[in-house]
Amino acid sequence: MSRAFHKFWLKKITAVVIGSFGPVFFLGTMVPTLAPARLTLDLLGWRLDHPSTYDALDTRFLSALTGGFLLGWGVTIRCLAVWVYDAAPEGVRQSVLFGVLAWFFLDSAGSIASGNPSNAAFNVLVLLLAVGPLWRPAEN
Repeated sequence: MSRAFHKFWLKKITAVVIGSFGPVFFLGTMVPTLAPARLTLDLLGWRLDHPSTYDALDTRFLSALTGGFLLGWGVTIRCLAVWVYDAAPEGVRQSVLFGVLAWFFLDSAGSIASGNPSNAAFNVLVLLLAVGPLWRPAEN
């Protein structure tokens, strides 16, 4: 893959995939708008027969934290692609790749430990989409 394609992937795919979860979980902080976050948890935890309630204030607070982190991480990847990639393409690629891998392993382990192994399976799909061609260095 070319550097131009890597840069495109970082800006348009990786940043959007990661950052798009931010607003969804932010909406989970308020009762009138928590349906998308609850549905996301039900889908990722494969709890279609016993849906999440999202009633606990702690759950909504954790949703706020998660939403903020995910949106911030997506924006950071976008900024790296726009402002830093041309100066250090391999450093940006490796930074994003290792960040996504760190998320994947810890999130998947936590999902399994908390009794939600289906999320680990969904994580494989997100990993493949977020990383895409970034597995390998770009050709000049």
